[in-house]
Amino acid sequence: MDDCIAQFLNFLAVEKNASGNTIAAYRNDLAQFQAFLTSTDGVAGAPVLTAVKGPAVVAFTEDLRARQYKDATVARKVAAVKSFFGFLSAEGMVDQDPTEQLKSPQVGKTLPRALSTREVDELLEQPSRRNTPESRRDKCMLELLYATGLRVTELVSLNLSDVALESDPVTVRCVGKGDRERILPLHQRPVDELRQYIFHVRPRLVRNRKESALFVNRRGERLTRQGFWLILKNYAREAKLDKAITPHTLRHTFATHMLSGGMPLRNVQDALGHASISTTQIYTHLTDDMKRLQYDKAHPRA
Repeated sequence: MDDCIAQFLNFLAVEKNASGNTIAAYRNDLAQFQAFLTSTDGVAGAPVLTAVKGPAVVAFTEDLRARQYKDATVARKVAAVKSFFGFLSAEGMVDQDPTEQLKSPQVGKTLPRALSTREVDELLEQPSRRNTPESRRDKCMLELLYATGLRVTELVSLNLSDVALESDPVTVRCVGKGDRERILPLHQRPVDELRQYIFHVRPRLVRNRKESALFVNRRGERLTRQGFWLILKNYAREAKLDKAITPHTLRHTFATHMLSGGMPLRNVQDALGHASISTTQIYTHLTDDMKRLQYDKAHPRA
């Protein structure tokens, strides 16, 4: 089964141009499925794929629910298994797809969380209460995320050469999902933070002059997604934000605030790098809900 999984992951990378994060998620989900099959079969070796039937996949789904995985996580893992067997069937590696009649778990569409402008101000103020190279780097990253709606992977993947400080307006270049390139203009506040960071802070952190990463850790190496998540979590706690803040929260907040401020939906789609405008339209529902709440608070007869 290991060899089949490897072939499937290679198919995703080469034929489907899947991102590294997507491939890693599929690898983890299929490894968990493989471990489940092994444990239920009571054998020490790898399970035989041709012997896998529909009830085994259903049992895997039920086991995930018994372990109290969230509905969205269960749906993702089942989708990984379905995609895997779809590939095996198309390649003639199994005679019948055991997931063919299996319906994907239904997941209720939840609106993304967004911070209020006050909460954003409080969060972005936290790094300024310290005076270290790391805190000044953090201030720059937070300002940049809120100004652009970058994904956290896009943020930590930025190179020094991706920032065009001499252009008018100053822009940052990023490569998102599907290798789609975006050139994003910046307003003055993140530009000021970037200039301060690039010219005065980054040289104090970088040890290897050949390091291309824009944002680096205290060892002078490229900052990781996990590293940024811990940084954000710490500042959210210091800001006493009661919402569950993740790196994606600032992306949601950027989109929501831009639409609330009158930015056309198509422009928000371009800024976020969404392939389909239907993905961006979820934010219109969010801003409508926010407007309704504001109306109810303001109208004397509401």
